[in-house]
Amino acid sequence: MDPDEILVEKALKGDDDSFRSIVEKYQGLVYAICFNITGHRQEAENLAQETFIQVYRSLSRYEKKGLKSWIGKIATNKAIDWKRKRRMENEGKVVYLEDIGEISTESNSIHEELIKKENARKLLELCNNLPEIYSSVLIKYYIQSKSYNEISKEDGISIKTVESRLYRAKNAIRKQWKEV
Repeated sequence: MDPDEILVEKALKGDDDSFRSIVEKYQGLVYAICFNITGHRQEAENLAQETFIQVYRSLSRYEKKGLKSWIGKIATNKAIDWKRKRRMENEGKVVYLEDIGEISTESNSIHEELIKKENARKLLELCNNLPEIYSSVLIKYYIQSKSYNEISKEDGISIKTVESRLYRAKNAIRKQWKEV
């Protein structure tokens, strides 16, 4: 039996140390996923905690198909939900320069930094507008750094399908980018 499966079984039987081991093993991954999606350290920490609360509550529904992938998916969903909620809350609000974040004091650097931040924001917005099958593969490949093979196994699709979805997602973003 896989070591993760043993930890899950023990945690389901009430062994707090086993669940603590799961958290310690995957906290870096969960934080990285949340930070890469949100771009905010504090929010990533909060979402990581929420992720492990959700993992604990849902442990009985875990289907033994890869704990790392399962926890990663929960973290991804938590972070994406946060982004959607934040986007809806911020629609129509004025953005002030001090809200943009830390930027260099050099005048050229300020301009370049603003352009980079705006481009990153647009790119995330375009990614959020993609159909779920494409945005999911993009997030897994570029943010979670999963291989084609890992995505293929996790989603139950062929490697060619993973390649195709990534290709189509990138083309859709390129097309939308030109329109922006």
